[in-house]
Amino acid sequence: MYPELVSIGPFTIHSFGLMMAIAFVVGGIVVHHEFKRRGLNPEHVYWLILAAAAGGLVGSKLHYLLIHREELTGDPLASAFSGAGLVWYGGFIGGILAVWGVSRLYKLPTGLVADACAPAIAIAYAIGRIGCFLNGDDYGKISDLPWAMGFPDGAPPTPFGIKVQPTQLYESLSGFVIFAVLMYLRPRLKAKWSLFCALLVMAGTERFLVEFVRANRDGQMQQQILAAVTAILAGVALIYLEKRQKAH
Repeated sequence: MYPELVSIGPFTIHSFGLMMAIAFVVGGIVVHHEFKRRGLNPEHVYWLILAAAAGGLVGSKLHYLLIHREELTGDPLASAFSGAGLVWYGGFIGGILAVWGVSRLYKLPTGLVADACAPAIAIAYAIGRIGCFLNGDDYGKISDLPWAMGFPDGAPPTPFGIKVQPTQLYESLSGFVIFAVLMYLRPRLKAKWSLFCALLVMAGTERFLVEFVRANRDGQMQQQILAAVTAILAGVALIYLEKRQKAH
């Protein structure tokens, strides 16, 4: 693990921050391509990416503080503006709401925007989880599997000699697979919102399953229930949308 890649005096490049930046850049390239493919103005992509980044950070921090409300009783400002403590689902919801707001501002068709963003979300998630791996956080339970490893400088560090499942890599691999599946489904799903629903089905299923091997932490059951509900509702919506499209 390499939480710090380069450190020169006060200037430090953290692996997590770098991978998040790469994730947004790659995601932006994918969205730009998808906008052009769907006949949407790609000039709006820049503002959508900024909205996704801002909404994602705010949403992930708010979700974390909802789970850890006790941190607000000590030093609420420090807790609220700390770079630590981010929850993926909160960031996902915050990013979606921010992108929806910008889409409405520019009068973009939200269904087409959602479908254009779906593959980008998957590949950005995959890259972002590599950052979690390099930073040594969000790892799994103690394991003796051949690929289990320790994170002695992780957040929090694993005890000396203890190995855990690298669930960050499971999630990263899943993200790349989901991206590939979405690209395969892209010309086959005809209804608006269908590709985005397919993303939610696969991402929710992945998150539900990986929570079984993630290290125990606050809010874990909430995350798993939310993932399951998301996958089920999105699956029902996907079937309904495609059936309605075929009926027309």
